Amino acid sequence: MPKVPLEELRHVIHPPGKLESRAEHWAGRLYMRSVSLRVTRLALGTRFSPNQITAVMVVAGVLSGVALVLPGLGGAVLSVVFMQLYLLLDCVDGEVARWRRQYSPLGVYLDRLGAYLADAAVMVGMGVRASELGLDPYLVAGLAAAIGVLLLKSSSDLVHVARSDSGMEKATDQSVVPRSTGLARIRRLTSAVGLHRLVNGIECTLLLLVTAVVDLALGDLTATRVVTVGVTAIVWLLVPAHVVSIVASSRLK
Repeated sequence: MPKVPLEELRHVIHPPGKLESRAEHWAGRLYMRSVSLRVTRLALGTRFSPNQITAVMVVAGVLSGVALVLPGLGGAVLSVVFMQLYLLLDCVDGEVARWRRQYSPLGVYLDRLGAYLADAAVMVGMGVRASELGLDPYLVAGLAAAIGVLLLKSSSDLVHVARSDSGMEKATDQSVVPRSTGLARIRRLTSAVGLHRLVNGIECTLLLLVTAVVDLALGDLTATRVVTVGVTAIVWLLVPAHVVSIVASSRLK
């Protein structure tokens, strides 16, 4: 089939408000949506379905965590490569679905499952990397971070489940703001600091790449171990705060 003009494709797959949405990752706005636009145009000339693209995305996300088991700078670089591939395919599957109007609950399920597995795999890989494959506190920290990330993601998704089961419409971006002025101010402050981004696989793999360079210079795993403990602490600081934020907002009202 002839290639679709980029502007025509962009109008359909990047509708108004899409890139400005709270759900859009900063990397998507900064560079990945420009890349995915062109990859999606190529994908439209193939027989790959959105769900098949999502399945490959899930594999790429898990491999990002597995790559961290490889010692040295190479494992960290490979982890970032797989995570960027994950992000690209996460954009492309939805864009292909919007263009072809191929929507399905299975696609939504696979997309959510991929997000869970990718971020959890990175956290486990981080712990294994810091522990040098031994059962020590750093491996435990990585596993604890993985569990915490799963709780953070599931607590957000359970809002949609609860609203759906109650016959309510999908929550809006405005509904996430806590009703309490004080809590809303704290939420804005923590969002501005951006610590929550470190528990996301995309940012975490980039951080671990930096620590791998530092480890190479130091000749040990000090930097990776410090980051592992730090990220785990941030995860478990965010878990109760996130639940409080949900309960205090209008998302369940």
